[in-house]
Amino acid sequence: MISRVACWFLIVAGLFNIVVWPRFAVAVVRDDRAWAGGANQAWKSSPTSFFWVHAVLITVAVLIGIGILVVGVLALRRGV
Repeated sequence: MISRVACWFLIVAGLFNIVVWPRFAVAVVRDDRAWAGGANQAWKSSPTSFFWVHAVLITVAVLIGIGILVVGVLALRRGV
């Protein structure tokens, strides 16, 4: 069984990941290292490996955050 405090911790941790990582994605897109033509060429030139590594990292982190949030909400709803 999981305590209510742990449920709320999971919910907050999940929400944190869902809110923070997309904001980091904006910073990555604006970074000079993300695009072959520099930051002023965002979405106009080809993405670099810097972009793809961070895109995978951000995607995985958001998916894990969604999973953590779902586990926390379901545990809380079941009255654990």
